[in-house]
Amino acid sequence: MKPIPILMYHQIDCTPPKGTPMRGLVVSPRNFYWHMLCMWVCGYRGLSMTELEPYLLGKKQGKVFGITFDDGYLNNLANALPVLRHFGFTSTCYFVYEKIGKTNDWDVVNGIPQVPLMNVAHIKEWVAGGQEVGSHGLTHSNLSKQSPEQQVKEISLSKEKLESLFTGIGSVRHFCYPYGAYDQNSLQAVKAAGYITATTTVRARVFDLPLTGLMELPRVLVSRTSTWAHLLLKCFTRYETKY
Repeated sequence: MKPIPILMYHQIDCTPPKGTPMRGLVVSPRNFYWHMLCMWVCGYRGLSMTELEPYLLGKKQGKVFGITFDDGYLNNLANALPVLRHFGFTSTCYFVYEKIGKTNDWDVVNGIPQVPLMNVAHIKEWVAGGQEVGSHGLTHSNLSKQSPEQQVKEISLSKEKLESLFTGIGSVRHFCYPYGAYDQNSLQAVKAAGYITATTTVRARVFDLPLTGLMELPRVLVSRTSTWAHLLLKCFTRYETKY
């Protein structure tokens, strides 16, 4: 199978001041535009996880890549959506159900600045713009540190609540492990809940590593310092493969 990059973004916003914790996960709107432009010029289509499914399953072949956003930051709506729509790309944003309309308060302990997350109206605008809703759990908890019962709650209940809150979106088919942390119980809970895919923070393109199933998909990290040239290396070579 031809390797498929699934891009992993977090925030699309102005670069925070030097010394700000985790500033590397904030990609400027200008760089994001250049990333999408370069992939478009190369003849690639950016797809949500649902649209990427047949390519991951080997049912289709083509010049495609996945686009994902973790956490559901409001700046994704403001700065990424217009670019995605400009190029006709779709993407999946993984939302933390109990944090909708709040901030990334799970980062407080690490001194990471608090940033607004999308509220219900924002998410409806995101969906109306052709983008997809995925689940990032109920509370952004580290699943590997939770009991099996709590894991099931975080994984399955977040799916049910998102589907109930946004009745027009259909099934929430895709999960993303908070912090990239999971164990065998988590994997089983994701399957049992009815998700089709789950993404990790393992750095590689899909099919660069032995594929253990769609519940442990690797992704390509895109950071503040990722230039368009870096992105092409990450997407078209084994440059990103870290394991």
